[in-house]
Amino acid sequence: MTHITTLASAGTNYTAIGVLLAILVPICAAVAVIVWNYYRLQRHRADAVAMASYRKLAEEAVANMTGLRADMAKLAENVSAVEQLMRDVG
Repeated sequence: MTHITTLASAGTNYTAIGVLLAILVPICAAVAVIVWNYYRLQRHRADAVAMASYRKLAEEAVANMTGLRADMAKLAENVSAVEQLMRDVG
């Protein structure tokens, strides 16, 4: 007849569980922090790329607005000249 020892009758070795948790918990926490920071860095990089494209778009818009202001000034001069001509004729 063989003697079978069950886990409950053998008792629980809390020292082994404590050592295992003392090793695994900090490792898992460190891995979680590293993964979280990696994805945060990737999000920051994506935001930086988006901001660079927005900055470029804003610079192009300012350049276009400067050109439009010059064209509007020329048109205003032409309209002013036509109005003066109409006053002189009429």
